[in-house]
Amino acid sequence: MAGEVPLSAADKTLGVLEALADHSRIADIAVAAGLPKPTVHRILQTLVRHGFARSDGHGSYLGGPRILSLAGRFLQRLDLAEQVRPALRELQERTGWTVHLALLSGDEAVYVAKLEGAKPYHLASRVGMSLQLHCTSIGKAILATLPDDEVRSLVRRTGLPARTAHTLTSEDALLAELTRVRAQGYAEDHEENEPGVRAIGAAFRDHTGQVLGALSAATLTHPADPDTHIPALVTQAATQTSTALGAP
Repeated sequence: MAGEVPLSAADKTLGVLEALADHSRIADIAVAAGLPKPTVHRILQTLVRHGFARSDGHGSYLGGPRILSLAGRFLQRLDLAEQVRPALRELQERTGWTVHLALLSGDEAVYVAKLEGAKPYHLASRVGMSLQLHCTSIGKAILATLPDDEVRSLVRRTGLPARTAHTLTSEDALLAELTRVRAQGYAEDHEENEPGVRAIGAAFRDHTGQVLGALSAATLTHPADPDTHIPALVTQAATQTSTALGAP
């Protein structure tokens, strides 16, 4: 049509991204975005490379972890998401520990919520901060949901840098730890990410059963708080969070 402004590359990408919220097949995304299928395919491949989309391996595409990460970073300016607030608040009140919620973003996780514990100190963590997976309770809880070969691939991309003297820095040690996490249903961080801080974490899932991230309860190692009941409370909160997000 005369006078019609051609779509820019940004217009096309945003159109595909918006269509991806409601459609998964390339043909349907192309119709919704008003673009040729080859163009949509190229844009989707770019979105996959940057973590804004993911392929199921059978010709369908879903939103990727970077979308969740960005949403989480915007949440730092807002209150906690209404659907998960009750579980996080209950965990904080029943433990007195600092509670974190983090979303998986590529090869790391990002804090999207933090509730300070009922203690006369504040942990250094903050909303929007990224964290490595191999040395945190949140990260290990997420890794434990993956097959060992996927964990090995991730480790070979990121390495296992020592954050403290307690960090697991060998692939075999990490895989053995993840076996234990799977068996007990929660992960532990004993000063592996930050000296003087320990935490217990468990993963949660969305309505498709996909692991989105994990939550944790954290405290200082000294003075030592009794923690025999904390793992059950953390796993219960993770289950409540999954349920609130529609997990089966």
